[in-house]
Amino acid sequence: MLDLLNRLQLKDYRLIQAIAETGQLALAAERLSVSQPAASRMLAGIERLAGVPLFARHPKGMTPTPIGETLARNANGLLRSLEQTLQETEAAISGRAGTVRVGSVTGGAVGFVVPAIRRLKKTAPEADIHIDVAPSDILIAGLLRGDYDFVLSRIPPGTDARQFAVRRGRVEVIRFLVRRSHPLVGRGPLKPEQLVGHEWVIQAPHTPMRQAVEEAFFSYGIPLPGEIVNTTSLLVMIAYLNSTDAIAPISREVADLVAPAGEESRLAALDLEEPIIVNPYHLISLKNQAMSPLAIRLRNLIFEGLSDTSAGTNPGQEVGIDKGHGKGIR
Repeated sequence: MLDLLNRLQLKDYRLIQAIAETGQLALAAERLSVSQPAASRMLAGIERLAGVPLFARHPKGMTPTPIGETLARNANGLLRSLEQTLQETEAAISGRAGTVRVGSVTGGAVGFVVPAIRRLKKTAPEADIHIDVAPSDILIAGLLRGDYDFVLSRIPPGTDARQFAVRRGRVEVIRFLVRRSHPLVGRGPLKPEQLVGHEWVIQAPHTPMRQAVEEAFFSYGIPLPGEIVNTTSLLVMIAYLNSTDAIAPISREVADLVAPAGEESRLAALDLEEPIIVNPYHLISLKNQAMSPLAIRLRNLIFEGLSDTSAGTNPGQEVGIDKGHGKGIR
């Protein structure tokens, strides 16, 4: 197998990647601008070196064998790393700053990623920054595929955490977003029973925020919401709230953005007497993965924000929350 690694060339990795992605030798050959017979000979040579088939042939195409899947996954990482190296070299020559790809849960994106990007842009105005906001399972899957340099996320159950480098992040404090004319507005901190009987706009079952709300309702001894619209889209949530008396649980960072205290807006953020706490998200990257200087700078800026003890719930305060100040999943 060591001889295989020493003798494989970039064109071999590109072929393995192309076949794994297209499932067809003809399509892979077309992508690489080679003839199908040439691609077939290349694959046969690789399989002779490996001593085992890399792809199972069947009438509808080709699927990777376990060895082929391993080589295809690592081909993706190798070729992506090479592409990044070439891009960063070109950026250094031309004076551009390079590219950073970040994934984050909504509260982390609003509270920490956006402020860090503003700081980064002061010294790297040409930085090409990509941000995806998604649930943790999607973010971690993307990180493992190499789609992100790092993510602000939770580690989903069943995922081996040993493959990650993790920096401690933040818990999320839940507030409740409603339209300004909602009957609950102006009543001060709410009792749990005041939430009963309303329509809800909330994330799908099994998401951390949904679980935290449901666990809190169980502990309060009140029935779960019966009328629910499920969505992870903040825009859909806001649009629905503007025309109904529904309630939407959101993180405190998002509430501060869309319904800031002391300012007139179409939405209002309500609090419970005893807040509901969602288990923390963290700053996560893959171990032993090379990261560009620009990505390292942005990651460090985000971590500075997460570690800032002067604003909001911070890692140092999580200990207090865990001792019982608030209900929910920790």
